[in-house]
Amino acid sequence: MARNTTLSRMFDAGRNVVVDGALATELEARGCNLEDALWSAKVLLEQPHLIKQVHSDYFGAGATVAITASYQATPQGFAQRGISEAEALELVALSVRLADEARREYLAENPGAGPLLIAGSVGPYGAYLADGSEYRGDYVLSRSEFKEFHRPRIEALVKAGVDLLACETLPSFIEAEALLALVEEFDVESWFSFTLRDGGHISDGTPLAEVARLCGAQPRVAAVGVNCVPLDLVSPSLEALRKATDMPLIAYPNSGESYDPITKTWGAAATGHSEPGGKPPAGIAEGFGIWRELGARAVGGCCRTTPRDIAAVARLSAE
Repeated sequence: MARNTTLSRMFDAGRNVVVDGALATELEARGCNLEDALWSAKVLLEQPHLIKQVHSDYFGAGATVAITASYQATPQGFAQRGISEAEALELVALSVRLADEARREYLAENPGAGPLLIAGSVGPYGAYLADGSEYRGDYVLSRSEFKEFHRPRIEALVKAGVDLLACETLPSFIEAEALLALVEEFDVESWFSFTLRDGGHISDGTPLAEVARLCGAQPRVAAVGVNCVPLDLVSPSLEALRKATDMPLIAYPNSGESYDPITKTWGAAATGHSEPGGKPPAGIAEGFGIWRELGARAVGGCCRTTPRDIAAVARLSAE
């Protein structure tokens, strides 16, 4: 797969980037049962054509970046199903091919829509644990153990031809350090996005300013920001990051509902946080303007967002 361009070049050209929305939400809407430790990676095994359909829908909605279905696709996770490491890494590569096929077909019908990027999803160790710890960051491994865990998937994504890596939903500073070392090792562009304890700290308590300095020191990181966070934490977290760095920021929060990682269910929006300046946005399109002003050059959606949400963001981004 030939890389079309890079995210950093798109930013340098003054383009604002629209990231796609939730994959799992759309797969569930197509009848997939994701109550499984593999989550959306389960569909790579059972109904991969549905993943391609979702990518196509997001490109049709105006997304300029598709995130692969590899968030929870790890050799360690697949091994629990009796799948060999070689087969597991082929499934990781399949997640890239599905996104690329959707991109190629969309561009064939809409040749003026490019460039479009494929971001290889690198979920945190906590996603493999499937216990909600990607929202707490309370797992402990050494840097070398984190690198050993993440290296095979990253290598498979890079070999399959992703344009960049989406090191996402990260709750742990030491895990981010390990991933940054791998980004340098494989010489691949990336973005780093984190989960939050509050508007100034990632989930393990590290200040966002420290995270910004860490990522800003690695030239292969094109953007730093947040994902899979409540809407009311986006603005304060972007403000904290902007005070510490002038690099492009990225934000793709959840729809506004609150997630209970114990019951694995969604409910009404949490009310325990407050956003400076008044009421938090009702959705990602409503928050788009202020997030852009705060330095977000790439905006999209995470859990419970849909192509309709991304279409609204794409319209605003084009204005």
